[in-house]
Amino acid sequence: MESFYTLQGEGYHQGKAAYFIRLGGCDVGCVWCDVKESWDTDTHPKYSIEQIVDMALKAVPEGKEKIAVITGGEPLMHDLTELTQLLQQKGFKTHIETSGAHPVSGSWDWICLSPKKFKAPLSGILPLANELKVVIFNKSDFDWAESFTSQLSSECKLYLQPEWDKKEVVMPLIIDYIQQHPDWRLSLQIHKYIGVP
Repeated sequence: MESFYTLQGEGYHQGKAAYFIRLGGCDVGCVWCDVKESWDTDTHPKYSIEQIVDMALKAVPEGKEKIAVITGGEPLMHDLTELTQLLQQKGFKTHIETSGAHPVSGSWDWICLSPKKFKAPLSGILPLANELKVVIFNKSDFDWAESFTSQLSSECKLYLQPEWDKKEVVMPLIIDYIQQHPDWRLSLQIHKYIGVP
C-alpha cells in the first residue's frame, strides 16, 4: 500500500528510526482501524520484493541501524519469507506488527503481536511474540489482554495502548491498571502527537 521512513511510534521500539512497509489486505476489520484503506488488496499497486527492498535501501542512511517494520492491513495474509530474507541479507532488522490471525511466515528479529477481538490470534504465534500490544477500547479489554499472558514467553514485553479516539476516557483506566499490574507498560501513538506517518 505504502512505504515510508519515519519514527516507530508505538511499543518497545518507540522513537527509533524505522522504514515502514505497509502491505494491503486485511480481513480482521477493526471498527476503529485508522488505515481502513489498507483492507482491499486489489486497490494498491503491486511491487516485486526486489523493488520493495530497493526503496528501503534508498530511504535509510548507510552505515546506520536499519529497521524495516512490516505492517498492514494484516501483513501475515501474505507469505513474507522471501521479503524478510532479502531485507535481512541487506542488513535490515525485520519487525512485524500483526494481529496474529494468520499463520506466521518470514524471518523476524521482532514480533509485535497486537491481537484483536474481531478475529482472534492463532495460538502458534503467542510463544513467538517479543511484544504483546493490546489496544484498550473499554474496560473489558483488560481481562481480554490478561487472557494471553500465560501463553507468552517470559521475555515478552506487555503493553496497553489507548484507542486513539477514546484516549481521554481510557487513559485514566490504563494508568490505574498499570499501577496495580506493573508487568504492563503504557504504549502511546507518539507519531500522531508529533505529526509524522
